[in-house]
This record gives sequence, structure tokens and C-alpha cells, in this order.
Amino acid sequence: MAATKELNIIIGGVGGQGVVLMSELLGNAAVRSGIQVRGSEVLGMAQRGGSVFSNIRLGHGVASALTPEGRCDVLIAVEPSEALRNIQYLGKSSVVVVNTRTVLPFTVFLGKSGYPTLKQILAGLKKVTDRVITVDAAGLAEKAGSLQSMNVVMLGALYGTGLVPVDTDTAREVIRGRFPARAADTNLKAFELGYKEVLKALQKTAAGRDS
Repeated sequence: MAATKELNIIIGGVGGQGVVLMSELLGNAAVRSGIQVRGSEVLGMAQRGGSVFSNIRLGHGVASALTPEGRCDVLIAVEPSEALRNIQYLGKSSVVVVNTRTVLPFTVFLGKSGYPTLKQILAGLKKVTDRVITVDAAGLAEKAGSLQSMNVVMLGALYGTGLVPVDTDTAREVIRGRFPARAADTNLKAFELGYKEVLKALQKTAAGRDS
């Protein structure tokens, strides 16, 4: 098997959004495909909606589990503001996929902090990279049958970028093996919806550049 080119992925969200599960599903699919995986998670105060982010580094020869600043290839923001929190890892060629559904920190409700609008978040990201894609993951998860599958929508969105060196059939096998039958069907649908949403967005962008 040819050596897999290094791919650095960061998934950012808040407690309860299933960021760690996303990393598990991605890592297991990569291992099944014979790809070396290095990863780490940073868990905040999950019970208070604290930040959770995961580094997943794929490729033979990757030594450290931590992505160097400016070297993230794909950033998946399950919670929009977490994209800005991890902006130092982005470079000009980075792809960012942002869920449009916000989870306000408890400090906002207490009046102790503010929260940027989605427009402000996207503007901040586009100062670094113009490869920013938005996904209504909550809406797609509800369409799949369960709001709890929002993280798997975003996993599908990650695969939709075309950058993950893992066959989508392998990804589906891992999802089916991870959940009970009914939940597996829901999550597989969520995966497909997220995958197709990003494919559609990329095709639209490509068509705009060609016109």
C-alpha cells in the first residue's frame, strides 16, 4: 500500500455534541483502511457546554498527535464559534466546514460574555481562508430522524470535502457497526445528507469559478 499523505483534521464543538464519537468513527475507518492515525482530545467543562476539540492526524510517518499551528487541512466546527477558537491552526489552503446551529455558552445567558453572529464568525474565517462551507447540520439531522445525529451529519460533511483518504463504504461499515440497528439507519442517513450537502456546495463553487 502506498504511503498516505499527511492529513490534519480538527473537530471543534462543545460538550454533548459528540465530537469524541466523530473522532472514534473517523479513526476506526482509517485504521480499517490501513492508515496510521494519531489523535488527541481536549475536553472542557462538558456539563456547562465547555469547548471540546479533537486532533486527528492521518498518514504514515506522523509522529505527534497535535496539529501544528497553520497546518490544519480540514476544520470541522460542530459549534460555529469553535471555528474561531481554533483559527490559529488554519492556513490559506485550509477547508472549514461550519455548522450553522449555535450553542450559546452559559456565560452569555449570565450576561458575562458576548457571542459573535454567524456573519462575524464567517468573516473572521475568510480573513484566513476562502474555503469556508456552511452546513445546517441540525436541519439535516432532523431530516434524518434524530437531532442527536447532528455530529454524524458533520462527519459526512467531512467526507464530502473529498480530502479524507478513506472509502465512504468503509465509513458506512464503521457507522453501522457502532450503533444498534434503528440508530444505525438514522445515522447512515445523516451521514449521506451531510456528505451530499458539502458535495453540492463544492460543485456550486466550482461552477461559479468556471462561469
